[in-house]
Amino acid sequence: MGSGGMNRGMHDGQSQGFVTVFTAGQLFALKLERVRDVFVPQALSTVPLAPPEVAGLLNLRGRIVTALDLRRRLGLPPREDGKPTVAVGIEERGELYGLIADKVGDVMWLPASQYETVPTNLDPRWAQVCAGVYRLDGQILMVLDVDKILDFSQFGAAA
Repeated sequence: MGSGGMNRGMHDGQSQGFVTVFTAGQLFALKLERVRDVFVPQALSTVPLAPPEVAGLLNLRGRIVTALDLRRRLGLPPREDGKPTVAVGIEERGELYGLIADKVGDVMWLPASQYETVPTNLDPRWAQVCAGVYRLDGQILMVLDVDKILDFSQFGAAA
């Protein structure tokens, strides 16, 4: 992406903003208006009897954050111990969540006209949390539905 490319079409009403993250080599996107911040998760405390998708709790500037591991949530292989991670902060109904990914990508503004529905051949574990896709140069950008990612009734359903 060239310099200044992140803001292309930002205010024309025909584009949508996304924060991208990489998890197990796959590119995912979260709608920009749902993202509160991006941070490095530290000092996770485990939560007894929590679903496996819940990586733990952490303290972020005095607030308790429930950390969810996107790899586990999407049925992907676990990351190697000691590998750095990043968390995308989401606020939902007054609660803070951190979606843990392998690394953060860019902020992208993409034309609404190129947004596609979820492909019918998508893995069912991904289809249940995917809002739609963009076809980028040589790869598919999967837009995650934050509400479905945070739907605790679906946790463990993919197992």
